[in-house]
Amino acid sequence: MKISTKGRYSLRMLLDLAEHKNEGFVSLKEISDRQGISKKYLEQLVLLLNRPEILKTNRGNKGGYMLARDPSQYTVGQILRITEGGLSPVTCLDQEPPLCPRMQICKTLPVWQGLERTINDYLDGITLQDLIDSYGARESGMYHI
Repeated sequence: MKISTKGRYSLRMLLDLAEHKNEGFVSLKEISDRQGISKKYLEQLVLLLNRPEILKTNRGNKGGYMLARDPSQYTVGQILRITEGGLSPVTCLDQEPPLCPRMQICKTLPVWQGLERTINDYLDGITLQDLIDSYGARESGMYHI
C-alpha cells in the first residue's frame, strides 16, 4: 500500500491548520508558502476535506480555513480514509462485507485481514495533536521511543 501525494499533502495541510489554530482562519496562500505545496493543489484538497466535521470556511478579506474541532480529535487514519478512499492492503477487503468469490477457501485472507487491522489501529491511534507534540519533543531533544 502506498499513500498518494493527495493523502500526504492533505495531512500536511491539516497539520498546518492545527499548528496555527490560534490564528483564526488561515489562507491557502499561507499554507502554500509554509508547506511548499502549490495553492492550486491545496484548492483541490479542500474540495475533498471541506466537510463540516473537518473544516470551517470563511470567505472574504479575512477568509480562509480552520479546523472544525480540536487537533486531538483528528486521526491520521480518518484523514487518509477521506483522501485515499480506504486503507485496505488488498482490494478484496475494500468492501464490507468482503466480496470475494474465493473468500471461503482463501488461505491468505487472514494475513490481509490482520494487516488491515494493524494499519487501521496504528493510524487511528495517531492524532494531529500527537504529531505536533512529538515534533516539539524532537525539537527540544527530549524525544524518546
